[in-house]
Amino acid sequence: MHLALYLEAGTHQGGWRHPDSAASGGVDWRLYKQIARRAEAACLDMLFVADKLSIDDNYGGHFANTVKYRPVVRPEPLTLLAALAAVTDRIGVGGTVSSSYSAPYTAARMLANIDHISGGRAAWNVVTSVSDGEARNFGRAQHYAHGERYQRANEFIEVVQKLWDSWGDGALIKDVQNGLYADPSRFHYVDHHGANFDVRGPINIPRPPQGQPVLIQAGVSEAFIDLAAQNAEVVFVVQATLERAQDFYRLIKTKAKAFGRDPASIKVLPGIVPVVGRDERDAQEKDALLKALIRPEAGLSFMSASMNHDMARYPQDAPMPDISAQITGSKGRFEYVIKQAVERGLSVGQVGKGYAESLSFFSPVGSPAQVAEQLLSWYRAQACDGFVILPPYLEEADDLFLSQVVPCLQAAGVFRTAYPGSTLRDTLGLARPASRYD
Repeated sequence: MHLALYLEAGTHQGGWRHPDSAASGGVDWRLYKQIARRAEAACLDMLFVADKLSIDDNYGGHFANTVKYRPVVRPEPLTLLAALAAVTDRIGVGGTVSSSYSAPYTAARMLANIDHISGGRAAWNVVTSVSDGEARNFGRAQHYAHGERYQRANEFIEVVQKLWDSWGDGALIKDVQNGLYADPSRFHYVDHHGANFDVRGPINIPRPPQGQPVLIQAGVSEAFIDLAAQNAEVVFVVQATLERAQDFYRLIKTKAKAFGRDPASIKVLPGIVPVVGRDERDAQEKDALLKALIRPEAGLSFMSASMNHDMARYPQDAPMPDISAQITGSKGRFEYVIKQAVERGLSVGQVGKGYAESLSFFSPVGSPAQVAEQLLSWYRAQACDGFVILPPYLEEADDLFLSQVVPCLQAAGVFRTAYPGSTLRDTLGLARPASRYD
């Protein structure tokens, strides 16, 4: 089993208000460092830092309606990953890069540098971004259309990986006696001329220790599945039920094989929002308190930005309308959310409150042993290769998932007790890719 940890103030929109929460959405380096070392002691595969390129502003037409109800701080991922790499030794460090609003050359240099700093533990999550709010921070009135942004993402990945390969392994000779610094035959122009990017190359930093940092992708839409089946090495996915998770797992593994890939070379990790208590009663009480701390506006503002559709136009006590056709942001995730809400006859406010509990991720509740058993059931039923842990909130002194659930998984024989090597690829069981130019 593979386990990644989201390093943020809390996925649960009531989590920042919980009395045990150590962070309320700020940038707390001391806490991040402490949790990173705690996760490494538990032998987790990687830490992960998500990102968004704006403060959401389409709920009621103004950012004030977002900042009023939920944390909006987003530490810049790549600079934070470099810092985390410096205070850890074995755990992977992954972060989000927007293919819509980043330059491939800049992204390739920064990620290669993080892979060098960490000794081969870097990963990158390529996202297409979702909202017009993000677009307006980069000179566009509207975000790219769904198909267009996925086409751009495919080309972005290609260019970045070409740049990493533009240095051959062993390109640096550093023969001091004869004054020979590097072997010119090991350098390559990429000469990429595509629909979205023109990049000559080569990059000006040696090829990363992993050859290429591990490629993560996240989503569930049809366009995403094709892109991920061709390129992704780790897939973060939103699936709330075992049956849907099994269907997705079979589909993406089958598609990967159709593209000529070994299905084992793509690791599928559904997100989970675990609510762990000392015993079952403690867990249920914690879950009830977290739900009581949610304001519907927190969920509705989150949904508005992710769907790129303003939910403030609908009264909270009105039945949830079917707006599937109007979603221009994250389609695959929210088409299911809307369909379920309409079928169940939920009100707009109920949908917002329910979404804010787990963002549609699976949320196991129980004692450490009970939560571990729920994860084991998914894993053994071939619904996943592991999980992304999205804590409801971050704790200062202890984390019952790391300190008690993980040992249950280790005792069951499905999770490691030591790192198998020094790189993230070693941990994930992924091969080091050869350079396309060699």
